[in-house]
Amino acid sequence: MFRSGFAALIGRPNVGKSTLMNAMIGEKMAIISDKPQTTRNQIRGILTTEEYQIVFLDTPGIHKPKHKLGEKMVQTSVRTLKEVDIILFLVDAAAGPGSGDEFVLELLREVDTPVILVVNKADVAGESESSKILSHYSERFSFAGALTVSALTGLHQDDLLSLIVDNLEEGPQYYPENMITDQPERFIVAELIREKILAFTREEIPHSIAVEIVSMQSREGRDFVDIGANIYVERESQKGIVIGKKGALLKEVGRLARQDIEALLGSQIFLELFVKVKPDWRNKEGTWHAFGLEMD
Repeated sequence: MFRSGFAALIGRPNVGKSTLMNAMIGEKMAIISDKPQTTRNQIRGILTTEEYQIVFLDTPGIHKPKHKLGEKMVQTSVRTLKEVDIILFLVDAAAGPGSGDEFVLELLREVDTPVILVVNKADVAGESESSKILSHYSERFSFAGALTVSALTGLHQDDLLSLIVDNLEEGPQYYPENMITDQPERFIVAELIREKILAFTREEIPHSIAVEIVSMQSREGRDFVDIGANIYVERESQKGIVIGKKGALLKEVGRLARQDIEALLGSQIFLELFVKVKPDWRNKEGTWHAFGLEMD
């Protein structure tokens, strides 16, 4: 019997949803950062074996929104709860229980979808402390299963996969077996560039960044791709920070992004980056779509 279904990863920001999905798939589909709220779209990662196909949906972290884009991010996450076959509720063992987790639990009580409790970062918190967190939440909700994991080390990930499959029903193969995401290459390339910027910036900069791929073309007769990208910020002062002294930060962003993009595309690339200012873009819904942020 072939099983299949859609599994949503949900939780408050920075609990490791993107890291866990990437680990499950074995490929880098969603950007990873220590900055909260880095996932803006509902990114699908696809895991296919001879026995099952799991379509993971890495949703934006549920948080109290501070702008219109934030409101849409939360709405996207909440809507997902009612559209999937199983929900993975991630909590951070190292951070411990928080009001954000309780808010997510309240939302989960409004749906009939089976929920698996995933206590992540057990490698940091230790097995004993992680087990306490698991017990804490298991007393507050009727989960279809619960376990501690580490998205970074792989601890108990095989057990988690088995638990997910056990909760899936017989179903079709939705995507070809060699397909690992339904996101277009341009979107993933933009996300890889944004990830590098997040690694070098702090405070308000990470959340003000958007990346638009304006050109992506293979050179005729050569295994080489030319890519042009605009990096948008909301204020002129942010532009200077992203470029860095004598262009040093932007150059390093380009170098690191190029490595990941070449691994993704399997060919050499020429990457050209431009930094532009688009004031208050997060509160302008029409701008989101231009940046590939589809949140309808």
